[in-house]
Amino acid sequence: MDWILSSDRPIWLQLKEQISVGIVTGQYPPGSRLPSVRELAVKAGVNPNTMQRALTELERDGLAHSMGTMGRVVTNDSKKIEEIRRQFADEIIRQYLTGMEQLGYTPKEAFEILEGWTNE
Repeated sequence: MDWILSSDRPIWLQLKEQISVGIVTGQYPPGSRLPSVRELAVKAGVNPNTMQRALTELERDGLAHSMGTMGRVVTNDSKKIEEIRRQFADEIIRQYLTGMEQLGYTPKEAFEILEGWTNE
């Protein structure tokens, strides 16, 4: 996982979001063990306490659960994973529509542009 962190938002929140994306995209499959706090912190270049907070919040969201000394595992709850995936999609849509509105497009026009878009 490539960690992309910026100074505009709390680091723990960015870490939680990036791990969540890893879960909803299958990088961390349901039921799989997540790397340890220390391992993730070293790879991300952050303090272990910051990573611990991110993982605690991930548990609160229901995407992972602690196995005590065995570490954390990704939830097997496919509905929860899909719910979080949809939340990410909704946010991307909101950002797109906001940007298009700033350019003077209506939501209908923005949709039509998207519908006709090709990545050439």
